[in-house]
Amino acid sequence: MTPWHKSEKKTGVAIYNFKATQVPQISLQIGDVVHISEDHEDWYRGHLVRHKETEGIFPKSFIHIKEIAAEKKRNAENVIPAEIPLVQEVTSTLWEWGNIWKQLYVANKKEHFQQVKKMMCELMEWRSQLLSGTLPKDELKELKQKVTSKIDYGNKILELDLIVRDEDGNILDPDKTSVISLFHAHTEATKKVTERIKEETSKDEPIYGTFCRNTSSPTHSLYVFVRNFVCKIGEDAELFMSLYDPHKHTVISENYLVRWGSKGFVKEIDNFNNLKVVFTDLGNKDLGRDRIYLICQIVRFGKMDLKDTNTKKYTQGIRRPFGVAVMDISDIIKGKAESDEEKQYFIPFHPVPENEFLHNLLNKVTTFKSDSGGQGLWVTMKMLVGDITHIRKDYPHLVDRTTVVARKLGFPEIIMPGDVRNDIYITLLCGDLDKFNKTTQRNVEVNMCVCDEDGKVIPNVICLGAGDKPTNEYKSVVYYQVKQPRWMETLKVALPIEDMQRIHLRFMFRHRSSLESKDKGEKNFAMAYVKLMKEDGTTLLDGIHELVVLKGDSKKMEDVNMYLNLPSTRSQVEPKLSTLSRSASIVGGLSISSRDSFAISTLICSTKLTQNVGLLGLLKWRMKPELLKENLEKLKIVDGEEIVKFLQDTLDALFNIMMEHSHSDAYDILVFDALIYVIGLIADRKFQHFNTVLEAYIQQHFSATLAYKKLMAVLKTYLDTSSRGEQCEPILRTLKALEYVFKFIVRSRTLFSQLYEGKELTEFEEAMRRLFESINNLMRSQHKTAILLQMAALKYIASVLQDVETVFDVRLLSQLLHEFFACIPAKLQKQKVQSMTEIVHSSLFKKQECRDILLPEITKELKELLDPSVEMQMIQQDKKYCIELLNSILEVLSCQDAASTYQHIQEIMIQLLRTINRTVIRMGRDDPLISHFVACMTAILDQMNDQHYSSYIETFQTSSELVDFLMETFIMFKDLIGKNVYPLDWIAMSMVQNRVFLRAINKFSETMNHKFLENMNFEEQLWNNYFHLAVAFITQDTLQLEQFSHDMET
Repeated sequence: MTPWHKSEKKTGVAIYNFKATQVPQISLQIGDVVHISEDHEDWYRGHLVRHKETEGIFPKSFIHIKEIAAEKKRNAENVIPAEIPLVQEVTSTLWEWGNIWKQLYVANKKEHFQQVKKMMCELMEWRSQLLSGTLPKDELKELKQKVTSKIDYGNKILELDLIVRDEDGNILDPDKTSVISLFHAHTEATKKVTERIKEETSKDEPIYGTFCRNTSSPTHSLYVFVRNFVCKIGEDAELFMSLYDPHKHTVISENYLVRWGSKGFVKEIDNFNNLKVVFTDLGNKDLGRDRIYLICQIVRFGKMDLKDTNTKKYTQGIRRPFGVAVMDISDIIKGKAESDEEKQYFIPFHPVPENEFLHNLLNKVTTFKSDSGGQGLWVTMKMLVGDITHIRKDYPHLVDRTTVVARKLGFPEIIMPGDVRNDIYITLLCGDLDKFNKTTQRNVEVNMCVCDEDGKVIPNVICLGAGDKPTNEYKSVVYYQVKQPRWMETLKVALPIEDMQRIHLRFMFRHRSSLESKDKGEKNFAMAYVKLMKEDGTTLLDGIHELVVLKGDSKKMEDVNMYLNLPSTRSQVEPKLSTLSRSASIVGGLSISSRDSFAISTLICSTKLTQNVGLLGLLKWRMKPELLKENLEKLKIVDGEEIVKFLQDTLDALFNIMMEHSHSDAYDILVFDALIYVIGLIADRKFQHFNTVLEAYIQQHFSATLAYKKLMAVLKTYLDTSSRGEQCEPILRTLKALEYVFKFIVRSRTLFSQLYEGKELTEFEEAMRRLFESINNLMRSQHKTAILLQMAALKYIASVLQDVETVFDVRLLSQLLHEFFACIPAKLQKQKVQSMTEIVHSSLFKKQECRDILLPEITKELKELLDPSVEMQMIQQDKKYCIELLNSILEVLSCQDAASTYQHIQEIMIQLLRTINRTVIRMGRDDPLISHFVACMTAILDQMNDQHYSSYIETFQTSSELVDFLMETFIMFKDLIGKNVYPLDWIAMSMVQNRVFLRAINKFSETMNHKFLENMNFEEQLWNNYFHLAVAFITQDTLQLEQFSHDMET
C-alpha cells in the first residue's frame, strides 16, 4: 500500500454531496470548502474550513481544486482564493444566503423563499460572467456595480451585516482604513442601500444602465449598428437615419446616410457588416425630451414610377420618396429599457402613399397596425456616456475610427477650446410653385449649390449625411404633380470660415418629366438665393427664411450679376414690392414672382462666426477701436449662450485688449469687469458644465504674461474701496469669481516666470502679500455694507489656495490665513467654521509647516465652540459643522506620515479629547449627531500612540483630576458598549470601536496599576468601574462567537 503524501493542492470545493460510510471519512455538501493536507491515490485527507475540528478523508473526484494565495494578517497566514475579490465575495454571499434560503424553506415562507432564490440565481449568473473574463471594460464595470448593489440590497433585507466599500466597489479593510473614512463609508453605504430598497419596492419600471450612466455627465451618445435592411425595391436607395422629436416634429441630429444597392446589399463593399454610427452631443436636455424616435427615411434613386418597365424610355436618376421606418427609443435613451449592443431590434418599414410626404408619415406610422411583411431594418443599439473622445477610449470594442459620427443639430452642452466648428445646416421646408403653362402640376426638383461672388460653384462642401462623401450639388426628392411640396430635407454645408463672407446658396427649380425625351429639354424655370453673412459681419439668423422666387431666362439665372443685386428674402422685398417688380426686368431680365413661394430654415453651428452684433464688435475690436469702451460695456447685455459658445475668442479678445494697452490703465477696469461677468456666467447652473472649458482655456490657451499685474491691481483697488465702506458695485461678483481670478493671476505669473526666468519674484510676492492683507482689512471692516462681502470672502477664500501655493511661499500664505481667521467678527462664527473645513480639505493643510501655523487657531476655535456653556446654545446644524471640521482634520492626519503628525495629534488630544468625551456624555443616545461625535472620539484615541497616552496622563496636575478623567471615560465606554450608537448592521464599525476601546482600557489600566493600586493610593470606586467595564466589554452581543458569520470567523 502506497503511503499518504503531503499535498501541494491546499484548497478545494465540494461539487457533489458525499455521505461518509465509515471512519475516517467525512461527509460533504455541495459548496463546502475543504483544506487539503495529504493525498493518496483517489483520496484526499483534510478538514472543513468552516469546522476545523471535522477532519478526515474524502474522494478526489468530488472536489474542485481552487487556485489560492497566502496573505499574512496579524501574524497569521490566511489562505485566500486567487480569484478576483468580487468573485470571492459572491461565493461567500451565496454560501451565507444558501443557509438562510434552506431555513426559509423549512419555515414555509414561500414569498421570501422565492425572492432569495431569484437573487441567488442572478448572482450565480453574474458570477459566471465575471469568471469568463470576456467582458469589455464598460460592461465589466457595470456588472461589478450591479453585483455589489444586489449583494448589499440582499444583505439588508436578510438582516445581515452591512458591507462597506471603496469607490471601486471593493470591500474596505478596517485595518487599513482610518476610523473617519470607515464611518463615512458606513454612512454612504446605508444611504445607498436605503435608496435601492425604495427603488425595488416602488412600482416604477426598472432603470437599466444607471449603474454606469452618470446623469450629471453633460454628454451622452447613442451607438447604432445597422445589421440589415430587408426591403424589395429593385433600385438603388438612400437610407437617412436620424433622431427625431415627435412632440416638436423636428429632426434633432444629423442624418446618417447608408447607400443601399438594388441587389439588396450595401453599395460600398467596405461597409459590409460595418454600418455603425454614433449619435453624439446628446445633453441632459435631450434625455429629458418627452419622446425620441429613431427614424429612417428611405429615398429610392431611379424612375419616376417603379411600375415603368422600359428602362430606355423613362428618365433615370430621379430621387423619389419610398417609405419610412420608425422606432420609439425613449426608454433606451432614458435608461428605462435595457441597453445591450447584442440585442437586435426590428423596425418595420412603411411605404409612402402616392402624394404623401415622407415627413408627414413619421408621426403616423407608430399608430399603424398593418403587417410590414417582414420588411424593415434590423439594428442593435446602446447608450454610451461621454463625448466622442471619451467613448472611443471607454468603448473601443464598439466605437473605432471607422464608426461614423452624427452630431446633434446644434451645439453640445460643452464646447471645449480648440473644438473649431463651422457647420451650416440647411433644411428645405416647402414651396408653392405655379404650374404656369403646364396642364398639370409640376414635378419640382430643387437643385442647390454653393457659389462665390463670381458665380463659381464651390466644390465638395455639401454633405447629405454623416458617412457620405461631400458633393458639389444637392438634388431634392421629387413629389409627383404636387403644387405645394414639403421636402423637410436637411443637409450640411461645411465651409472654411474665411470663405463665408463671399459665398451664397443658390436654389434652381426644374420640372422633371417621366419620359427621358421630354426631361432632356426641361430647363430651370425659377431660382432663389440667400447669402450666409450679412453686411455687418454677422451670420444669417437661425430659423425660417422665406426666399424670393426669381423667374426669367434659365441662362441668366446662372449669372450672378443678374440676381445678386436683387432682394433674396420676402422681408427685404415686401415694403417696395411694386417698385422692384417694375424695375426687375430693367436690372437684368429676372422678375420677382409674387405668386410663388419657397422657404428654408437654417441653423449655424459655428465657434468662430456669431449672429450677435454686440459680441462681434468686441471680437473684431481692432477694426473700430473708437467703439472699444462701448463694446466692453455692451458685453454684459449679450446673451449668455452666445458668449459661452465663443468663450475662447471672447477671453482672447479681453486679454488682447489688456495686453495691447499694457502701459495704460484706461481699459483695465472695463476688461476686469467683463472678465468677472464671463466667469459669473459659467458659475450659473445653466452653464456649469463650461467650468472644464474655462479650466482648459487657462491651462492650454491663455498666454497673457503681464495680465497678473493688472488683475491684482484692480482686485486690490476693489477690496480697499470696500474696506473703507465706499460704494463698489462689482465687488460681490468679484468675490464670487475669486477662484478663477486667481487662476488667471497664477497662470499669467507662471508664464511670465518661464519666459523671463523668474524675474520680478520679490515684487510679485510683495504684491500678493498686500492683496491678502487687503482681504484681511475687509474682514476687519465695521461698516454695515461689509458683512455680506465678509461672508462671500469666507466662502470663496479656500478656492484660491491650490493655485496660489504653486507661486507663493506656503508658510507666509498660512500666516496670512491665520491673520484672516483672527479678523473674523463673532457673528460669522458658523461661516468661519465652514471656511476652516474647506481649508482643511485643501492641499495646503497636507503640508506639515502649514498645519503648524493653522491647527492651533482651528483647535482653539473648536474648543470655544464645544465648551458646555456655548455648546448648549448651539443649533444642531452648527454642531454638525464643528464635528465635520474636526473629522476632516483627523482624516487628513490619518493619511500623513506619523512623525509629521505627532505634534498635531498632541495638540488635538490636549485641547479637544476631554471636551469631545464630555460632549458625548451629555448628548442623548437618540441625537442624530451622537454617532459623529463617537466616531471622532474613537479616531482621536486610534491615532494616539503610546507616547501620546503617557504625555496625556502627565497633563493632569493632581491625582483627583486623573481619577475623574478615568472614571468618566470608563462610564462612557460602558455606556457606549451597552447602548451602541451605530446601527446593528454596522458590524465593522463596532469592531473597530471595540479594538480602539480595548487598547485605551489597557493603557489606562497600566496607569491605574502604577498610581492607584498601592494601599495608600487605592481607588476602590475606580477599580470597581474598571471591572464593570471589563465584564460589559466581554459579554457584549457583538463579541459572541456563535453570532459570527463564516467570514467573520475566518
